[in-house]
Amino acid sequence: MFIFSSVKNRIKCNFIFFCFFCKFLNIWRQTIDIIKKHFILNLKLKKTITSTLIAFTLVLSINAQKTDAKSAELLDAMEAVNGGYNALSAKKDVQFNYVYDNFDKGKDVSTERFIFDGEHSWASYKQHDINVLPGKEGVVIQTLVDNKPTLTLNGTEITDAKAIGGTVFLRKVNTYWFAMMYKLKNPGTNYKYLGTEKVGDITYDKVSLTYDGGVTKKEQNDEYILYFNPETHLVDQFFFSLPAWKINKPILKMTIKYEVIEGIYVSTVRKGFMPNKKGGFSPIGVFTFSDVKFNNGFKKEGFLKN
Repeated sequence: MFIFSSVKNRIKCNFIFFCFFCKFLNIWRQTIDIIKKHFILNLKLKKTITSTLIAFTLVLSINAQKTDAKSAELLDAMEAVNGGYNALSAKKDVQFNYVYDNFDKGKDVSTERFIFDGEHSWASYKQHDINVLPGKEGVVIQTLVDNKPTLTLNGTEITDAKAIGGTVFLRKVNTYWFAMMYKLKNPGTNYKYLGTEKVGDITYDKVSLTYDGGVTKKEQNDEYILYFNPETHLVDQFFFSLPAWKINKPILKMTIKYEVIEGIYVSTVRKGFMPNKKGGFSPIGVFTFSDVKFNNGFKKEGFLKN
């Protein structure tokens, strides 16, 4: 009887030990699973973070600007005032009247429409003495949608290569003139601080702006010397080149007057000057934007319907 009881107790103890061991083994396996999952999660997280950092670094390397501390400070101060490109693009699109007055040479008078996302452009010229089919009578419509130009005169398509080239140039340059002060941080921009210069009663900070051809994919890029007003933090004037017109150095001068329209600083009046033989500058044109309206609901397909 004693022997049977002893054996029974041993079996009971072994059974309890076995149950304990199984439970311990189960807990251990669960612990291992948790550790594995934690490790895999951390590994995935690390891979995700690493991939994100690589992508972010790549974006920065593509969009990087070459600048110095002072130039960056001036650009940031201006952006703090006008809101930067995000403020402009939030308006979706714009329509305005544009008068390109070249004095005795005549005028180009157009209604301009731009869609900021994709930079689609449309214009209707009711007067075109200078840059758009000069000498031709009638309404000219230019478009640049998905980087493809179209040109019509009184509804008839124009396919002349020179006229089409002029269409591409004007659609891009008119868009740039309107949005220039919001595009100064574009990819490929290079800045260099040039010191100060007093013009009238204001001592301006001067900054050189050039472009990286590897980013812009252009054979020749415009060059600028920007004059930052230390009080308003805006650019009051600048010198620029115009390679399309064989002016390869920033010798042309442009002054700017702004009007705040729906929170956007619009350069409603620009005045152009070129150097003269007396060492000064002679006026070459006045360029005005008026009746500026944002958020019109334009679609690029509508631009193609003329």
